[in-house]
Amino acid sequence: MPPVGPDPAREALLAAYRDLLLRWNATINLVAAKTAADIDRRHIADSLQLLPLLPTEGPIADLGSGAGLPGLVLAAAMPEREIHLVESDKRKAAFLIEAAGTLKLTKVKVHATRIEQAALPPLAAVTARALAPLAALLVHAAEFLAPGGIAIFPKGRTAEQELTSAAADWHFTVERFASRTDPEATILRLSEISRAGH
Repeated sequence: MPPVGPDPAREALLAAYRDLLLRWNATINLVAAKTAADIDRRHIADSLQLLPLLPTEGPIADLGSGAGLPGLVLAAAMPEREIHLVESDKRKAAFLIEAAGTLKLTKVKVHATRIEQAALPPLAAVTARALAPLAALLVHAAEFLAPGGIAIFPKGRTAEQELTSAAADWHFTVERFASRTDPEATILRLSEISRAGH
């Protein structure tokens, strides 16, 4: 997995995002206080490493986007891409709307609703970070992905266990990438997702 190279325009957007996130975090709990101190590595770099794994075109959705990790970080790196952020918590959705406006990310659309109720176009990729077990995420991926679409899910030390559990009900092709920000984490890139027996 190639590292993401420096880009002054992206760095400026991410600096503005970081400031906004830390300001809002004092009022609503967007990220845990213990990780806020290491926001660049634990959150921003962690999200940016998904960039080279994404398809080069087509809309993307970040499910349960929370503080915009990884969706808003990816949008700052690819301002021309259509990115949908789905977040049912109204206060977190308000942060996402404000952040997208402040950063002038005009291609970002925030869906302040439950994932099941989100009206999304057929997607080239879905992401979700620390949202749900893999088997539950695949339900959403299968619903929203366009043919040939992929799902990218960073997972912690339970990654293999979750893959085994999900394989009981799902068929998929999996690629594993070691996280560069967390030695215990693996990024799963899943394609050809379908329910077993279909």
